[in-house]
Amino acid sequence: MLKTNSNQRIILGIDPGTAITGFGLIEVAGQTLRLIRYGCITTPAGMAHAQRLLCIHTELKKIIVAQKPDAVAVEKLFFYNNAKTASAVGEARGVVSLTVAQAKLPLYEFTPLQVKQAVSAYGKASKLQVQKMVAMILKLKEIPKPDDAADALAVAICCANSL
Repeated sequence: MLKTNSNQRIILGIDPGTAITGFGLIEVAGQTLRLIRYGCITTPAGMAHAQRLLCIHTELKKIIVAQKPDAVAVEKLFFYNNAKTASAVGEARGVVSLTVAQAKLPLYEFTPLQVKQAVSAYGKASKLQVQKMVAMILKLKEIPKPDDAADALAVAICCANSL
């Protein structure tokens, strides 16, 4: 459950991937959303797959311990034309779910359509439209980079709007 004794809560949004896992932390206070931090967990291309997953787990755990989110949100997998990519993203998503469960935090899942609707009010918005709305909602001067971090912030915003 989210904190009930405070009007403020922190939501961690995650965009999972094995090479790059984007993350974004926002603070929700009533109707106000404020950026706390965003970035990416990156793993080297030559690293063994299992080691990449361990790196994602270790770094995500550090973020959770340091930032103490009240909830975590992740985008549900959508159809991939490439089965290898879908499998790798699914494994990274599994690591995220495990790490969140170990931290005893609630995990919320949203489809790409839900994220786009929550951020841009249009379920077929382009990636750029969503990124521009993320910047506008969080009152940022520029679109967050890289794309994975912007996507993670969009997931966090979707979660904030849903709760």
